[in-house]
Amino acid sequence: MNTKKIILSTEKLFKRFDKDSSAIDTSFYVLNNLSLEFYQEDFTVIMGSSGAGKSTLLYALSGLDSVTSGKVFYKERNITTVPEKEIIRLRRKEFGFVFQQNHLVSNLTLLENVAVSGFFAGIKNSTNLAKELLEQIGLSKVMDNLPGQVSGGEAQRCAVARAVMGNPQILFADEPTGALNKKNTEIILDLLSYFNSQGQSIIMVTHDIRTALRGNRILYLEDGSILSQLILPPYDSKEDLKARETQITDWLLSLAW
Repeated sequence: MNTKKIILSTEKLFKRFDKDSSAIDTSFYVLNNLSLEFYQEDFTVIMGSSGAGKSTLLYALSGLDSVTSGKVFYKERNITTVPEKEIIRLRRKEFGFVFQQNHLVSNLTLLENVAVSGFFAGIKNSTNLAKELLEQIGLSKVMDNLPGQVSGGEAQRCAVARAVMGNPQILFADEPTGALNKKNTEIILDLLSYFNSQGQSIIMVTHDIRTALRGNRILYLEDGSILSQLILPPYDSKEDLKARETQITDWLLSLAW
């Protein structure tokens, strides 16, 4: 029996996309009758083949995209029916986002990018807190640089800092290391693992097994439905990560991944 606290859930979630009108079947469901739960302080990873609906699910959960039918509950409140202003408030104060592209504002410094996020979340002294956070993640020397003046890894670290600046209840990450080399990938994943160890709930989409190692729960999405899930102990860099990778790989192969 799972005694963890549910922070987010879905009920009979459908998302339909229309195909080209010349096709015989002009629509298909990228999310198909999904009912599932996400738990507080979990690091949940969503995997699946290309086109399985991973990013669509992430956007539906976070209010970045609407659904065709069904419900998304955040802390037992159905957020699929709330006004757009309330969704915007949730995205500013309750949810954090990290994408494959960092989406930093090009004419703001790294410090300003993070501080503005805190300002919109209603945080007082957001500039001082942003500075502390950037120092914590090793960006003190470049915090006054523009995004175009730093490396891709540094920019993505700044994007993570911006996402957690408001102490969000849930951090949504869509292929956050997809555009990074191996070294910077590990740096970003170490950051996410650290924040998770401090109690941050994370829901992350990835296609990469090494990235999926960080999760303690992995969901496998196929044709818009959850085909299977794998429960793991919380990530620990001191454990036998090769055994963890083998366990995930064998599980994925059993699903014809």
